[in-house]
Amino acid sequence: MERSKLTTLCYMEREGEWLMLHRVSKKNDVNKDKWIGIGGHFEENESPEECLLREVKEETGLTLTSWRFRGLVTFRSTGGPVEDMEYMCLYTADGFEGEMADCNEGTLEWVKKEAVCGLNIWEGDRIFFRLLNENAPFFSLKLTYEGDRLIEAVLDGKALIA
Repeated sequence: MERSKLTTLCYMEREGEWLMLHRVSKKNDVNKDKWIGIGGHFEENESPEECLLREVKEETGLTLTSWRFRGLVTFRSTGGPVEDMEYMCLYTADGFEGEMADCNEGTLEWVKKEAVCGLNIWEGDRIFFRLLNENAPFFSLKLTYEGDRLIEAVLDGKALIA
C-alpha cells in the first residue's frame, strides 16, 4: 500500500511546555536530528482524529482526553529527486492520561514554549509555533521547501515568504 499523503501532528502542552520528539532513532528519516511534535501518516480508512489518537498512543503511551484541531499545513517539496505534496492536520492537546513510554523514533522531552524556536526545528515550524502561541484561529499554511530550505510560505492565501 502506498504511504498516505495525509498526516497528523500534535503538540501536547502542559504548564508552559510542549512535548517535543527529538528524531534521532530512524535511518533515512527526513526529520533526522530535528525536533518535531507527535504524529504520523493516516492508515487506511482513518479519520484525522483516529490517526491523531493512534499516533499519540503509539509514540508516547499516553491517551488524549482533550485536543483541538488548529490548522491544515500543506507541505510541498521541490528540487529533489521527487516533487511531493503532503497535507498535515495540526493539533494541540492539553488533556491526556496514562504513563509516558519511550518512543522508538527518538527522545521525548518537555520543552519550555519560549525555548522551542532555539531547537533544531524546520523553518516553517517557526511560523506555526507563532500562530499556536498567539492562539490564532484555524489557519491554512502552505510551506514549500527546496531540500531543507523554506522557499515559500503562504498563510490563508497570503504570501509570507515568496
